[in-house]
Amino acid sequence: MGLFSRRPDDTTPGYEDNAALRGFGGYEPAGAPVSEPPRAQPKRIRPAAKPLKWRRAPWVGLVLIALIGGVLNALGVGKTHRPTSTPAPRTPVVETPSPRVSVPALVAGWQPVAARDGSYAYDVPPNWKPAPTTLHGWDKPSIRLITSAFLGENFCGKDDLGGAGVTTAREPDPDAAARKVVTDLATGAYGGTVQAGPGADAQITKADGTKSPARVVVAEVVPTDTGECTPKRALVAALAFGTGGTSGVVVAYSAADRAGGASREELLKVVESYRFVAAGDRTTVTPPPTTRR
Repeated sequence: MGLFSRRPDDTTPGYEDNAALRGFGGYEPAGAPVSEPPRAQPKRIRPAAKPLKWRRAPWVGLVLIALIGGVLNALGVGKTHRPTSTPAPRTPVVETPSPRVSVPALVAGWQPVAARDGSYAYDVPPNWKPAPTTLHGWDKPSIRLITSAFLGENFCGKDDLGGAGVTTAREPDPDAAARKVVTDLATGAYGGTVQAGPGADAQITKADGTKSPARVVVAEVVPTDTGECTPKRALVAALAFGTGGTSGVVVAYSAADRAGGASREELLKVVESYRFVAAGDRTTVTPPPTTRR
């Protein structure tokens, strides 16, 4: 069950959220969509950094240059005369972060995880880490989540305890869509036995304050892997709602047998906090510039 990945210098177009999720209630998120670590660890794609000048560190060449230089200097050959003047100080580089849209939390004491334009959001507990610009997911079966959040990052060296995100499903029926997403995520992240429970009615709030019907499904998973970083039991919860021919889905998952993992009730609260946000409740915030020397 491979994880999908894309190198920062890969020029091949990856997963394009705007194309995949366009027209979804003003839902216009952006994002870019491995040896194989334990299955519960998805590949994350953050905004690509500038490519390094050296693709590979030329260590052998550098070592040889250092050795040859040392030998020549010991023999009194190749010595150079350097000016004694003090080099000019480096000019500080000022980085100005892009503006961000902030929205209020729906659940008291929790943190909102909002789309880039703030048109939709869901909440996570204070011990989770919102990562709204991060795309993550799995290749087999293919599932990709945008507007992400993570729980217990690197709790076992490199694995997370859990996470959450938003996706779409081709199934127009919300119950079928929720079942497909919990099954695909459980299979991709954990493998093993997946037992999805009965669906339950739910609602989401539209930007105008009205309610729209939704369905919630929770699956219990007994993972295949038995490594020390793989949980013996995991939970996946999804809430799906119709968007006209397809379904929007918010999903949350967690190890269920590890200290610090999310409970069934917390995962349900995460997905049920999904809502569309009125324009008047969105605030654009520009973080202060930072200086790098």
